[in-house]
Amino acid sequence: MNKEVEKIYKRKIKEFQKHNKLYYDKSAPAISDREFDELKADIINLEKKYSFLRSTKSPSDSVGFKPSKNFEKFKHKVQMLSLSNAFDREDLINFEKKILNYLNEKILLEYSVEPKIDGISASLTYINGNLTYGVSRGDGSEGELITNNLKTIKDIPHKILKKNIPKEIEIRGEVFIEKKDFEKIKDNFANPRNAASGSLRQKDPKETSKIPLKFIAYTFGFISENKFKNQSDFLNELKSWGFLTSDYNKVIKSTDELFIFHEQFEKKRFDLNYDIDGLVYKVNSLQLQKRLGFTSNAPRWAIAHKFSADHAYSEILNIDIQVGRTGALTPVAKVKPVNIGGVVVSNATLHNEDEIIRKDIRIGDTVKIERAGDVIPHVLEVDIKKRDGKSKKFNFPKKCPCGFDTIKEFNKITKKYDAVRRCPDKGFECEKIAVEKIKHFISKDAMNIDGLGKKVVEKFWDLKFIKLPQDIYNLDYQKISSLDGWGSQSASNLKFSIENSK
Repeated sequence: MNKEVEKIYKRKIKEFQKHNKLYYDKSAPAISDREFDELKADIINLEKKYSFLRSTKSPSDSVGFKPSKNFEKFKHKVQMLSLSNAFDREDLINFEKKILNYLNEKILLEYSVEPKIDGISASLTYINGNLTYGVSRGDGSEGELITNNLKTIKDIPHKILKKNIPKEIEIRGEVFIEKKDFEKIKDNFANPRNAASGSLRQKDPKETSKIPLKFIAYTFGFISENKFKNQSDFLNELKSWGFLTSDYNKVIKSTDELFIFHEQFEKKRFDLNYDIDGLVYKVNSLQLQKRLGFTSNAPRWAIAHKFSADHAYSEILNIDIQVGRTGALTPVAKVKPVNIGGVVVSNATLHNEDEIIRKDIRIGDTVKIERAGDVIPHVLEVDIKKRDGKSKKFNFPKKCPCGFDTIKEFNKITKKYDAVRRCPDKGFECEKIAVEKIKHFISKDAMNIDGLGKKVVEKFWDLKFIKLPQDIYNLDYQKISSLDGWGSQSASNLKFSIENSK
């Protein structure tokens, strides 16, 4: 039994190390944030259940990942630890219980609440008001010295002129990219966090300066003399020193109020101009923070209350109609981009005409979007409370974009009309259907023609190179080699794939 448990544990540790490196060091996560959190929780729960399990590579003993060899290492005077996570009301109640048990007294706790920005942690050391060191979090004990890269960020003051600045202070915060700026560079990165991480790791600061990075300050590490009473006092002072802080910082006095605020904030997170994946609650009193101290990898006085990793709220900007290869007309909601579990979602399926009517979905509505695993993001429900006079009903088109009148087929088994509206074309007269049929023809499930992807099919269709599947076998490779992004070698590779598919 013990050997089997140890085998499972070691496998999970190995998997954790792999994804930890991809997340922190390579800035290229292969799984969602939720799956990463669940993997960490599985390991920690196994350690709690079986006391003989222990590894220095466990998430209970490690933070982040070892600093990259591309940069000089820099040791933090005060460790940069990660935060424990809360996912529901019970987690919050247990968090407060542990604090009161540790303090061994009954007091009314006050919390400083701050949005948890989905970016890259960094620390800035100021000596006599001058920015002297800029460091990444790394493994929590030491990070990468990236001072010159951080200096390219306009929100970071190079010098603080205020007289009340401590002789030496390490200010910590998050480097991130605003949504509107990410839209301009999204073809090169999976999400804003990856973009921020990749930019900070450029060897040449001039390359970093090309990316519109921002920095929000939220706490301090080492401080030579602490004159502050509360976390909220320090946040207010950061503003006067010239730092950007969140407009949504708030002081709350009970776990019930924390939970209510979290529910409300999750619904309006898409209104923010940057991605957040939850809220952070810190005991507001710095004196109590000092008494509470730290565990091996997290402060006892703070917790991150995560938003759901499989759903989020956003606003429907428009509704488009997509036509599939079977002629089915699928309505797709164009929504304000929102980060769900590390993936930026801007489209969500509405399934069919009947679903729009049943859920009373309108353009301009705030809706709950679900994205679970590999399932296509879809609209679950409308937040009616947020509906205003600007929302517009959507009239489902009775004609296909090709001009044919659409139909609903009668199902002889159920004795009902199909929920899906279709274009009646069974051949290649409807351009929308034709393109989708050709995409299916070249796919892995069919002819598996490597190099002839969906985007290439669309381009060749627009250029009138392909109108029917048989046209694929009569392409003019000389013309193709002269196209932008192509050449004789890539045209030759495509020809080989097509010939091979015969």
